[in-house]
Amino acid sequence: MSSATISVLDSPTDADRRAILAPLDAFNTAKAGNENYQPIAVVLRDETGGIIGGLWAQIYFDWAFIELLFVPESLRGADFGSKLIREAEDIIKAKGCIGVWLDTFSFQAPGFYERQGYERFGTLENYPRGMARHFYRKIF
Repeated sequence: MSSATISVLDSPTDADRRAILAPLDAFNTAKAGNENYQPIAVVLRDETGGIIGGLWAQIYFDWAFIELLFVPESLRGADFGSKLIREAEDIIKAKGCIGVWLDTFSFQAPGFYERQGYERFGTLENYPRGMARHFYRKIF
């Protein structure tokens, strides 16, 4: 390719994202091997069986990323967050991962993750403005 133009999409679509993602995935696979993507979900259910919270993680390249963790306010303080983390970590370890990472905002749960043995490895200040986004990891 000898030339290209740059344009801004006013309303980008999933198809636009996939157009960027597909060649990036191909490049990454050529350089680092198969990413071995696997989703992991550990959920909290109410008495009717509906999902009211839980943990969503994704395995890529022998690491897991905890993308989502939510415990309803009415259940906080009853150790559900710790139990979700431990269950997910057991699954992640059994799948041969070397570690897990996540991010949380300063107004969310940094102390919770530290009590679970996670180590902060980065902070993005003023995200959102006046607060921070913290990045944590745990190596097995």
